[in-house]
Amino acid sequence: MEGMISFGNKRTYEDFKKQIPVQVLPFFDKIREFCFSLGENVVEDVRMHRVVFCKSMTFRWFADVQPERDGVIIKIQKSRKIPVQIIEIKKEQSISEFGDIIKEAYEEIH
Repeated sequence: MEGMISFGNKRTYEDFKKQIPVQVLPFFDKIREFCFSLGENVVEDVRMHRVVFCKSMTFRWFADVQPERDGVIIKIQKSRKIPVQIIEIKKEQSISEFGDIIKEAYEEIH
């Protein structure tokens, strides 16, 4: 049927967690919690190899988080006119080291 859009079966975070390395999972969960704490309009889009956090249902994403063996890679988008910033974070690091960058992206994305 023309005009219909299907996104298929939506993956849940519970499904996605199974592919995150055990040593990285607590760190990934903290990043996820932090993103949700930014506002009630944060939407999570679980994809095949990463989780994307968007501002409202307009899907203006501000953080794209991908687990790695010993940490995560976060792509930060503040605007579609500014190049994406890529941050590699090791599991030993604190969220406070990069939280301001994610918060700023959340506040600036339209």
